[in-house]
Amino acid sequence: MRDEDRPLSDDIHLLGDLLGETLRQQEGEQLFDRVETVRALSKSWRGGAHGDFDKLARYLEGMSAAEALPIARAFSHFLNLANIAEQHHRIRRRRAYQKEGASPQPGSCEEVLARLRREGVSAERLRKSILTMNVELVITAHPTEISRRTILHKQMDLADLLARKDRNDLTTPEKRETKDEIARTITTLWETDEVRHEKPTPLDEVRGGLYAFEQTIWEAVPRFMRQLDQAAADHAGGPLPIDCVPIRFGSWIGGDRDGNPNVTPEVTRDAALLARWVAADLFEREIEELRGELSLTEASAELGERVEEAREPYRAILRAVQKRLAASRLEIERQLDAVPAPLNGDSPYWKNEDFLEDLMLVWRSLEETGNGLIARGRLLDVIRRVYAFGLPLVRLDIRQDSSRHSSLLDAVTRAVGAGRWSEWDEQRRLAFAVEELQNPRPLIPHGIELQAEDRDVFETFRMLATMEPESLGAYVITMASTASDVLAVALLQKEAQIEHPLRIVPLFETIDDLHRAGDTVRALFAIGPYREWSNGRQEVMVGYSDSSKDGGRLAAAWELYKAQETVVAAAKESGAELTLFHGRGGSVGRGGGPTWLAIASQPAGSVDGRLRVTVQGEMIQAQFGLVGIAERNLELYSMATLDATLTKAKPIPDPSRDLMDDLASASRSAYRSIVYERPEFIDYFQQSTPEGELGELNIGSRPARRKKGTRGVEDLRAIPWQFAWTQTRLLLPTWLGVGEALQGAIADGKLDLLRELHRDWPFFRSTIDLMEMVLAKTDARIAEHYEALLAEPSIHALGRELRSRLETTVATVLQVTGREALLEENRVLRRSIDVRNPYVDPINLVQAELIRRYRQKKDRALWHALVVTVNGVAAGMRNTG
Repeated sequence: MRDEDRPLSDDIHLLGDLLGETLRQQEGEQLFDRVETVRALSKSWRGGAHGDFDKLARYLEGMSAAEALPIARAFSHFLNLANIAEQHHRIRRRRAYQKEGASPQPGSCEEVLARLRREGVSAERLRKSILTMNVELVITAHPTEISRRTILHKQMDLADLLARKDRNDLTTPEKRETKDEIARTITTLWETDEVRHEKPTPLDEVRGGLYAFEQTIWEAVPRFMRQLDQAAADHAGGPLPIDCVPIRFGSWIGGDRDGNPNVTPEVTRDAALLARWVAADLFEREIEELRGELSLTEASAELGERVEEAREPYRAILRAVQKRLAASRLEIERQLDAVPAPLNGDSPYWKNEDFLEDLMLVWRSLEETGNGLIARGRLLDVIRRVYAFGLPLVRLDIRQDSSRHSSLLDAVTRAVGAGRWSEWDEQRRLAFAVEELQNPRPLIPHGIELQAEDRDVFETFRMLATMEPESLGAYVITMASTASDVLAVALLQKEAQIEHPLRIVPLFETIDDLHRAGDTVRALFAIGPYREWSNGRQEVMVGYSDSSKDGGRLAAAWELYKAQETVVAAAKESGAELTLFHGRGGSVGRGGGPTWLAIASQPAGSVDGRLRVTVQGEMIQAQFGLVGIAERNLELYSMATLDATLTKAKPIPDPSRDLMDDLASASRSAYRSIVYERPEFIDYFQQSTPEGELGELNIGSRPARRKKGTRGVEDLRAIPWQFAWTQTRLLLPTWLGVGEALQGAIADGKLDLLRELHRDWPFFRSTIDLMEMVLAKTDARIAEHYEALLAEPSIHALGRELRSRLETTVATVLQVTGREALLEENRVLRRSIDVRNPYVDPINLVQAELIRRYRQKKDRALWHALVVTVNGVAAGMRNTG
């Protein structure tokens, strides 16, 4: 163990010991002894005593649900405690890098700007790139973050206590009290029910997403900006202007109606209002603190005139600002409750520019009176928050399936006697849409009778017309495949009389749609009225989830790469300004992985200073759960974007592209031969994983399937697809097909070329290294146990085949990397997985047994215990969905 990692080990041991004491005190010696017996058997099996696996399984299977539940809870709690310790250690290591005399942390503002200058980027170009950079993180609600907010809050308290413990100046009584507080917090966590007993509503999910802003992101943004500001002053020609905030935030929560009937037009309105309420509340607190600081008596004539020469002019004007923010909250509450609310006589803030105007008056006065140092404190932080968050806090995206727009237009065209939109070819649809976009008269007849689903779509557009434009972001079209899908949304926005239309973002997800993505963009910009309507800008979203489910991770990764190349080329040919929007999830199978690696491996020209990316499910907590972690992730997203923009990528030789084409084709063929062509596969999947049970848990407002009553993979959402395989530790969607593809290339004498690509091509290196990480987390023995316990014997042969393919994949990946063992060069991650395995294994064994019993009898106690195991496995596996 490296010296710098010893504090992490010490923290984990301390937390584990205190958890043990909690079990003794709260539950008694019997439970503690059982937990120790399970832990000893699990560690013994992992240490090479293979017979102890069966002993452990028999020991756990002999327990009642009431006996197994606290065992699963104990191991789940330990894994969550280890996660907290690891997150705190990341902050500790970051602080070590920031100490005087230390080398800058890789990927930090200081390291990246200094390196780019050394590599020949001029200060002027560097500054211009920072000023024009636009990174937007879009939070989404997905059923992979299953912890209750009260649990998350207590975990944050625990991280704060670990930080206090690190202080060198603690007295002996303070050390004792800190340890006691850690023990109390662990006991409180143990005594808190971690299970949601009711399915969350979309507005519950909205509140959960806003929690991250209230707790961490709000504080992290100005802290990150100070780091960037200082690095720019040192390497990019001086400090940044106060309106330069290259990172902003969006949300799908409450706007994502793709397959979620619970997201109504009213939910979307309320989601935006709730975000505005949180923003007004947070800004009001900041202004209160600012009023306390600015007790100055000297002000500019401009400010003095506004407050009629008050004795403390800054406090006077900020008091007026505070009242307007309070009025904003009251007005929002009135709209949310749809009832009159008491007004305080002050005008609410609705526009960012009005709020900024008052803040900038204070800024100018402080600068004019020689108090610029004071201005660049809390006031600067508030102003930068206005540019990053604004009064809406987050801009809400709307997402809907393309087929829903087509269905509505089909009803409209039939009603006006024009025929059926659904039966027209692409050219006729485009011609009709262009003509109607330019026609001032309404297309949709007043009082038209619509089916419920069509009415919901149109009512959504009408609701958008009534909302504040600053609260709205993009309109994302799921399963987009043609230019007419985009024009359909433009036409519906025109019909709803949306004064400030939302920009329209086609989401290309399937392999076939990715193939056509470049042609679709070309077709759009060949249409003059659309080009004018979009102001020559286009955002395109690429979906990692359904493309992986469609063709496997390797094929999807290459198709996504090529699709981005074609879209970039099409935009360049059309003279359009392009922004690529990446729909990344937590798992590698859904585009997850280290942020820097993901951005660095994108095609040349695809970033170009602009990036939009989703932060989904449990990744919100993983990346923004603590202020220090949030600050670091803001830095990584922005600096990786800057580096990718200014670092010239090497061209990819044709032989390398040809090899990737062959690998993708072979991988997709092998993947689909199992997932889509083997008749017994669906039975195997549904029987040997908790796929069906996940759909019953209260971990998301959206149904697991797009259509009711279906069984196939096609209609299953990508998240439960990945989540179910992660629970059994097989992680099949990520690696299936890769081994066969690499094995074929090696047999063709391509091993040297594969190794060269792994060494020199960021995309290929990223793809293989992420595959290696996933393979290190798999466990064939655990997956076999689920199969043996849950699946009919007639389909066990498929399980044996899948595990054989897993072995092949491990062997071929090691051949390509030239390593003897998985994660041989990532010792930190290898150790993290090895530490967790003995604690995840018992939860898996308990879960498998609970599923077996639950399928025989739908018992509430079994359900409760099953939820705990799902949470525990997710905590152990980390990037789960």
